[in-house]
Amino acid sequence: MGKFQFYFLLVLVASMAIIQLSSAGGEGSVPVEECPSACSVRCSATHHRGNCMDVCQDCCGKCLCVPSGTVGNKDECPCYRDLKTKYGTPKCP
Repeated sequence: MGKFQFYFLLVLVASMAIIQLSSAGGEGSVPVEECPSACSVRCSATHHRGNCMDVCQDCCGKCLCVPSGTVGNKDECPCYRDLKTKYGTPKCP
């Protein structure tokens, strides 16, 4: 395999990974660096803000998505909606 084919293949694989990551989040997709601000909105109505922020940022980091509003709207982000705890209950706030 020549250098050109190797670099072409490398660029192709990297492009596919970027496309997959960018489409993973769905409608509410956010860059990882915006997870704290998106989770701040999501957790603004709870009395357990610290715990909510920790869990929300973990979910956001995995899904690159946070549903809009303070509750509900989880269909905007199927990955976020479908993450479960070890007990089978919804993980993300």
